[in-house]
Parts: sequence; structure tokens; C-alpha cells
Amino acid sequence: MYSSSAAVSVATALLVSTFTATAGDLAAGRQKAIHCQACHGLDGLSKLPTAPHLAGQNETHLIKALKDYRSGARKNEMMSIVASSLTDTDINDLAAYYHSIKTIDIPPE
Repeated sequence: MYSSSAAVSVATALLVSTFTATAGDLAAGRQKAIHCQACHGLDGLSKLPTAPHLAGQNETHLIKALKDYRSGARKNEMMSIVASSLTDTDINDLAAYYHSIKTIDIPPE
């Protein structure tokens, strides 16, 4: 059984995530995403085992990850090269675009 404070915390988290405005421009992000397609797929669903899916990812997480690759705080040879040329606006646009892609989760049987 959930405590009332746990239920309130869950409800608050859902409301905040539902009403958080995107920081970037979706159309601009879609255009910029053509540079990401080789590894992360046309629709943000990677076909490569070494590249994660980006479709539907949390916007805040994507922004932090890209900034960490750009600064060197997070290491990956390819992503460090790609992220080094991204501006904050580019990062916000890409994060907004990938976050906006709706995915369907199917639980295992």
C-alpha cells in the first residue's frame, strides 16, 4: 500500500513532467537531427547496438548528456566530436525534438 505522501509525490512528478514546456524549437531540432540519423536512426530508434534510442527520451536528460559530451565530463569518442560543435540552442532544439517523438512501450509477455 502506498502512503499518501508517496501518492502525492508521484502525482506531482506526473504533473510537472506533463506541463513542462520544451526549451527548444521542434522544427529546428528535426532539421538538426539529420546529423544524428546515421547512428540513432531516422526516427530516433537506433538500429545499432552501440547507439541508444533517442525517441521519447527525457528532454532534461538529453540536454545534460549533450552538454556533458561537449564539455568532456562524459566520454564517447564519436559523441564528443559531434557535441563539440553544438551550441546551447542546438542542444535545446535536438532535445526538444527527440523528446517530442512518441513511442509505445510493450511489456514482455
